[in-house]
Amino acid sequence: MALPNGQYTVGWICALQTEETAARQFLDEIHGRPNKVEKNDTNHYVLGKMAGHNVVIAVLPAGLYGTSSATSVARDMVHSFPNVRIGLMVGIGGGAPSTAHDIRLGDVVVSTPAGLSGGVFQYDFGKTIQERKFQHTGHLNHTPTVLLAAVQGLASKFESDGNGIAERIDAVLTKNKRLRKKYGQPDPESDILYASGFVHPNDEGQPRQSCIAVCGFDSDNLVGRPDRSERDDNPTVFQGIIASANSLMKDALIRDKLARENGVLCFEMEAAGLMNNFPCLVVRGICDYSDSHKNDAWHGYAAMSAAAYAKELLLEIAPTRLEAQQKLVDSIKNS
Repeated sequence: MALPNGQYTVGWICALQTEETAARQFLDEIHGRPNKVEKNDTNHYVLGKMAGHNVVIAVLPAGLYGTSSATSVARDMVHSFPNVRIGLMVGIGGGAPSTAHDIRLGDVVVSTPAGLSGGVFQYDFGKTIQERKFQHTGHLNHTPTVLLAAVQGLASKFESDGNGIAERIDAVLTKNKRLRKKYGQPDPESDILYASGFVHPNDEGQPRQSCIAVCGFDSDNLVGRPDRSERDDNPTVFQGIIASANSLMKDALIRDKLARENGVLCFEMEAAGLMNNFPCLVVRGICDYSDSHKNDAWHGYAAMSAAAYAKELLLEIAPTRLEAQQKLVDSIKNS
């Protein structure tokens, strides 16, 4: 049974139904739907308890993705649940692998500050000057310190003990076997990184086939990567800049340029709409490589990886610590 709205202190936003399903699996209790919301609030909510916190989960309306939709969902959430103190944006995103960051499918990227960026970089808001690199002119707020402190503490724990994300996903799927096909780890052989200059053929109007079936395994078109050993965390958690815009990144050359010039590790479509009105931590499971070689096979597992990390993060934050945090509804009023 749902608690009074004022007892929920963690706001968790998802863009996709797949991400909401993954989040539900990590709730320790499910409270059901709220008894009431604000008159103009059209959000769909799932309420529950996770890691000792009362959590309200909302998902963007079907087909309405991007920064403006995320802003609307967050605004309605904090008005209907005025005691929410911290926010999480949890779901899937496209990775930006490099020699410095060996990002693989199923890994997790967490937004943390670097250089002049607060952790989220809005790459479609700025200006391009001939023969110079893109200059972004907007400013997005930093993630609240209480969340960044938890990220740091969790990183230390994972370095010492391993992150255990794969085991936590397996435990969830053992309890709910009907989800295993979509949300279990795909065959690792399907994790293929194509060379940046190799573009997926235009197969519009053709019978749908997997990217592997169309593009093959020609070594000239592949980026070679060593297998991860048993001592490596798999999935691995990365911290750094997440790039956000209203369009899906499907160009590996632009991906590489933004990664090189701005330190971007991941691309997604919602976080830039949240940071100034719903200061949050962004957690993204990697489902593709932000290139033309898109497929859905890793969506479920990537969503589970992100949700598993987010729960571990909440375990690092004592519920009493949130009492000192500003209510997020006040962030909107003051912006």
